[in-house]
Amino acid sequence: MSVPLLIEPAFLSPHDCVRMRRAMDRGTDDPAEIAGEEIARRNTIRRTRSIEIDTSLREWFERRLDLIRPAVERALGRPLGDREGCGFLRYPSGGFYRTHRDRAPVAGWPDAARRAASVVVFLNRSDPDAATGDFAGGLLCLHPGARGKPVEIRPEPGLLVAFPSEMLHEVLPVRSGVRDAAVDWFYDR
Repeated sequence: MSVPLLIEPAFLSPHDCVRMRRAMDRGTDDPAEIAGEEIARRNTIRRTRSIEIDTSLREWFERRLDLIRPAVERALGRPLGDREGCGFLRYPSGGFYRTHRDRAPVAGWPDAARRAASVVVFLNRSDPDAATGDFAGGLLCLHPGARGKPVEIRPEPGLLVAFPSEMLHEVLPVRSGVRDAAVDWFYDR
């Protein structure tokens, strides 16, 4: 079974990743929410922080995402509409996000049902023992279906991953350090 997936190893430069992480350090943060029957914060399902960064850097990043749309459309085999708007996530040691889908009918967030493509851009590196990385653990694990093997993606600075929003996926626990990533979603056209 082939997995509809786009992997762009150097979507951002190391310098850009450092710049974005510094902006996250200066930003304001709140516990990240989950979208289910309602929008809520549940640290048994998701333990991460959502960070607001300065507007000019966020807009610069969003323009970069708009440029990658044709490659995401080709990889996923579907036309894409507008983006939802990016978010910046920081997973502390012990942080995770249990298996979930980004596309779902949610009364409090109707646009979640329009999500077609999920995009993750890693801003730092995972290493199994954190000796050469910024954190240990925190892999993105995609679950493509009943017969497909899970696909584990090890975060690297600047790596972009795009996949269908209806695909089950999770962020495995961060064992040490801090995992930073930027996320966004393209809607159906």
